[in-house]
Amino acid sequence: MSQLKFSTLALALASAFSATVVQAQTEPTDILERITITGEYRATTIDETPTSVTAIVNAEFTERGASHLEDVLNKLPNVNFSGGSSRARFIQIRGIGERSQFVDPINPSVGLLIDGINYSGLGQAAQLFDISQVEVYRGPQSGRFGADGLAGMIVLESTRAQAEFSGLWHLGIGNYGERQGGLALGGELGAFGTARFSVYQQRSDGFTENVYLQRDDTQSRSERMARLNVFSDLAENWDLQTTVHALSQDNGYDAFSLDNTRQTLSDEPGEDDLSSFAARTALTYTGFESSEWLVSYSYLDADSIYSYDEDWSFVGIAPGWEYSSFDSYQRDRQDHTLELRGLSTQPVQWLGAEHDWVVGLYRYQRDERLQRDFFNFDLGSQDRFLSDYDNRHLAVYGELSSFLNRDWTLTTGLRGERYDNPYTDSNGVTEEPNDTMWGGRLSLSYQGQAGHLYYATVARGYKPGGVNGEALGKAQDPSLTELREFLQAQSTFAPELLTSLELGHKWASADGAMALRSALFVQARDDVQLKGWINRDQSFVGYLQNAASGSVSGVEVEWDYQWTEAANWFATLAWLDTEIDGFVTEDGIDMTGRDQAHAPNYQANVGLRYDISDAVTAVVQVDAKDGYYYSDSHFSRAEAVELLHARIDWRVGGWNLSAWARNLTDETYGIRGFFFGNDPRIEYAARTYEQFGEPRRFGFTARYAF
Repeated sequence: MSQLKFSTLALALASAFSATVVQAQTEPTDILERITITGEYRATTIDETPTSVTAIVNAEFTERGASHLEDVLNKLPNVNFSGGSSRARFIQIRGIGERSQFVDPINPSVGLLIDGINYSGLGQAAQLFDISQVEVYRGPQSGRFGADGLAGMIVLESTRAQAEFSGLWHLGIGNYGERQGGLALGGELGAFGTARFSVYQQRSDGFTENVYLQRDDTQSRSERMARLNVFSDLAENWDLQTTVHALSQDNGYDAFSLDNTRQTLSDEPGEDDLSSFAARTALTYTGFESSEWLVSYSYLDADSIYSYDEDWSFVGIAPGWEYSSFDSYQRDRQDHTLELRGLSTQPVQWLGAEHDWVVGLYRYQRDERLQRDFFNFDLGSQDRFLSDYDNRHLAVYGELSSFLNRDWTLTTGLRGERYDNPYTDSNGVTEEPNDTMWGGRLSLSYQGQAGHLYYATVARGYKPGGVNGEALGKAQDPSLTELREFLQAQSTFAPELLTSLELGHKWASADGAMALRSALFVQARDDVQLKGWINRDQSFVGYLQNAASGSVSGVEVEWDYQWTEAANWFATLAWLDTEIDGFVTEDGIDMTGRDQAHAPNYQANVGLRYDISDAVTAVVQVDAKDGYYYSDSHFSRAEAVELLHARIDWRVGGWNLSAWARNLTDETYGIRGFFFGNDPRIEYAARTYEQFGEPRRFGFTARYAF
């Protein structure tokens, strides 16, 4: 971090916290909003939840000119993401999470729910238009969300329909050919209840210039989505919620350059496409005196294409040394989720205390088909690889909240889950990983002081094991004979377990002007699933293997202060310490004691909202992130970065006119990195190659609410 940038950040932090001391006794006219979160079994406020969770509301999206989840992730403490795609598909929480997917199926460590539909592993679907709130749960969440919640969970909720008719127009333009348009409508539908419909489209040229093809749109984005939510009162005590999603993403993928710049040399740029349809129905019965029951079913059909120019160059760049190859992965995924849940609506008396309870049964099925078209260097010709992966999960869960007295609450949750995941492919590999896992949480919270919550939570998360189909197939490769035994030993990998102890404090002032949330945590990882790579000439083999263990510890702080009627300070700070134990790469390097990949030691977001007048508001904020390793199997690193963002809004009648900018100082920073040889001009000497985050962005939006 440069001295100037560090001083700027330090000054902003000092000013913010000095304001707390000086102005704490000033009672402002405006107070902070009490945020209700929906990711728990019961809707509750964020300050009553005994876990580290952040909720970002719609107004905070617009402050950053955000159209996709990736645009707000740097605002969140101990949350990171990886590139390697046109959109941030993979997210890491507290240093844990996948960074890519190529041949083999994956089991996400960080789950994603949008309107109750499981989009885990499809982060590119997280468009933010007409999303009312994003909730980010940090730490093991398997007791609530199952196998996709090892490291945490991200929950997106659409704006809920109201009985009164309302709507929103959105139009936007920006640099790099950015164009946006959106419409949301909601209101009463007579006998059908209330509904909210939204549609949105976005296009841009992307941030890459392909100097060989003389094009500036090989990393372009063309994205469309539509969402419908209907809330119906079918009869007395019967409620039905129906959700339908459709999304189409036709994006280019041309991110890596042999020169490590935004100027690429590829003659066959790739694509990063997603076409999905999803639906969910949730039927609730409230006719029992002390409980209500919900049965829900959701379906997701997602077809994706991920392809790229493997040599990142053109024919003729280095005659005699060059190679030419194009790699394409076409995946067809279908999900079916069925859940039955009952929960108390009145506390039950037992052993001298009152208790709230939840019980449930969960069934999840995912069928994934892969067709890979690639150049087979052993055959010297194009080749095709096919695989089928069937993911079957059955779980039973329960949670008991015991109100020991007026101040103390003990929450005990447990989930048992069985998976059976048969896998077959065109190389003749047949495996059927299966196991039984359990997770949950034990949380003790204290609310003896008004506005304060103190809690201690022990949680256990899990994720399934799986199969390394690519490694098994490559074991028969004539060019990898010396690695045959090693590859065969990587046939499968075991489930990973994560145990966490978290101590937290949440406080809101009596006048609602200030809120402070903090969490201190330690986490122990067992049978850590880490990605390893073998690189021989132009042959790459990826596989997952279990390291002995890993450790994670850190702190998360969120602070919000309505300093005066016009000024609002906000800040998030995070510190993270991670360590790998018992992981040795294929070429014999022992990574024991090293930080985990994509786990920056510190992160921060500091900003100020200021009402210049009744009609004009300005927002300035800074993101700061430490450097981090790109991979667990090599030592290339992203550099630390500080990003400055600003926005100004003019409100006229129902109109909101805005000018926004992200990365105002036009920093160049990495979001994905590899270490290998791919440049024939230097005889394939190994070096670090990076994909860069977005450059300086600016634009204008017009929104009309009616």
